[in-house]
Amino acid sequence: MAKRSIETLVGLFVLLGLVALLFVALKAANLSSFGSQDSYTLSARFDNIGGLKARAPVRAAGVVVGRVTAISLDPKTFQGVVTLSIERPFQFPKDSSAKILTAGLLGDQYVGLEAGGEVDNLAPGAVVKQTQSAVVLENLIGQFLFNKAADAGAGVDAGKKP
Repeated sequence: MAKRSIETLVGLFVLLGLVALLFVALKAANLSSFGSQDSYTLSARFDNIGGLKARAPVRAAGVVVGRVTAISLDPKTFQGVVTLSIERPFQFPKDSSAKILTAGLLGDQYVGLEAGGEVDNLAPGAVVKQTQSAVVLENLIGQFLFNKAADAGAGVDAGKKP
């Protein structure tokens, strides 16, 4: 009888470990909720989306208000078109802006929405007009190094006499 109760406890412990592993996997994949919330879609065009991925959060004032549902390339303008699914309770004014931001120094990227001051709200399917593309760290480092090299070259040229 004691052996059977120990086997039952070990089985429950293993089952609890599997449930915890499933929970961690869903959190890592941004799939923490199985149900679909009542939502509406918006889209935004960016010159550079950086490392933004589908299912990335959409945040307003740090609060998750939706998810990125799709990312595509417009073949005419060569801009990245990001489709956002916003939860229905959150309505944003027509002059709201969208930015691609990074969580931390090297963290995941997300879309940040900033509400504007317009009285009318964005309708489902509307396009967010004011956007700011992702800041790519490699581009910033390249610009910094290029500027330093240009400054060093200008200093050498300034010391020469004609």
